[in-house]
Amino acid sequence: MSQDQGRFAIPFLVCCAGVALFSVMDAAMKGLGLAIGLYNALFWRALTGSLLGLALMLLTRQRWPTPAVLRIHLLRGTVVAFMAGLFFWAILRLPLAEAIALSFIAPLIALYLAALLLKEQVGRRAIGASLLGLVGVGVILSDKVQGRYETDALLGVLAVLGSAVLFAWNLIIQRQQAQVASPIEVAFFQHLVMLGVFATGAPWLAILPPLKAVPLVLLAATLAFTSLAALAWAYARAEAQRLIPVEYSAFIWAAIVGWLAFGEHVTLSTMAGALLIVVACLIAARSKRADLAHVEASAA
Repeated sequence: MSQDQGRFAIPFLVCCAGVALFSVMDAAMKGLGLAIGLYNALFWRALTGSLLGLALMLLTRQRWPTPAVLRIHLLRGTVVAFMAGLFFWAILRLPLAEAIALSFIAPLIALYLAALLLKEQVGRRAIGASLLGLVGVGVILSDKVQGRYETDALLGVLAVLGSAVLFAWNLIIQRQQAQVASPIEVAFFQHLVMLGVFATGAPWLAILPPLKAVPLVLLAATLAFTSLAALAWAYARAEAQRLIPVEYSAFIWAAIVGWLAFGEHVTLSTMAGALLIVVACLIAARSKRADLAHVEASAA
């Protein structure tokens, strides 16, 4: 094993663990949303995660972020709040694995957001990969357009795709945030900003969760906080382009957890569509690396 591979191994494994924990958290949030409603699931998870984060910030004596870093926290936390709302609304209407598969379109969307926000160029291979990704989405949707699913499920698909757009923006911010803040700080401020967003509806929508739902609230908050911290730690120590493919392992975890917790079965169209989207994302990632190498060679 080379020295570079050795340095990458630990961030890779931590990233794998973070993705797995996020998938289990998705299942916990689905169960919580079915039990107490989506708004209260999001609100109480954010509140519990904020309290956990505050305790860890104080115990580890974390410094308060500078105004520039705080702006990054506010931006990402707000983006993630709306992203989470759309995604968790969707998984109450769709199987977990199907929702995760559709969300894989996010790295392709990120290419165009990077072009829009960061003025990066999108090459021909990346455009071709995007078209392949859209074919994958179409394959996943093939059962639904044949009338095998209710309208509510189709709305769930639209919510996942909307969430994927926000997730793509989140991917652009994530690496920048991980470079300037500790994992505990990242997780704390994401929960705190999300709490601020969800608290706007608390006077009308918040209810105390029943005692039987409290373990799920604690589980969801702990899993969310731990996975956020793990991913922030990993992304601060390895290039995003090397870690983003790990996100695709979420499909396996979602399929397993969805089956165990909710009796959900993965259809062939979902598996085929997910595979096409993953291949498209990998092609796009390789084309981006090739473009960067070409630019560096020209500069030399």
